[in-house]
Amino acid sequence: QERIVESGGGLVQPGESWTLSCKLSEFSLRWFAIGWFRQAPGKEREGISCISASERTTHYEQSVKDRFAIFKHDVDNMAYLLMRNVKAEDTAVYYCAARSTLPNDDSCTLDAGSYDYWGQGTQVTVSL
Repeated sequence: QERIVESGGGLVQPGESWTLSCKLSEFSLRWFAIGWFRQAPGKEREGISCISASERTTHYEQSVKDRFAIFKHDVDNMAYLLMRNVKAEDTAVYYCAARSTLPNDDSCTLDAGSYDYWGQGTQVTVSL
């Protein structure tokens, strides 16, 4: 059984809004910070957003700042990435990752090496 499963990928038109979901199994999400990463064709994986276990801290990579928003709902073990005004350059495989920590931890990082669990990824293609 996969511990992290992303969903919501698909074909999106430029300028639209789209939401990716991340389901954590076996563990309680309150003990994890969440990061969203993406890998575009021919490029290295990059961290684009994270949220602390406490939910008090979020970070965004510059290219998605003010367009994307990250949320997590500990009650149902779900995390989300809301993507607004998507652009062609947002086309990528999107990965959700979880970093084990304490529930009151206010830190989050876009460093992929800091995360303990990864999903398989979901493809988002932005095109007319």
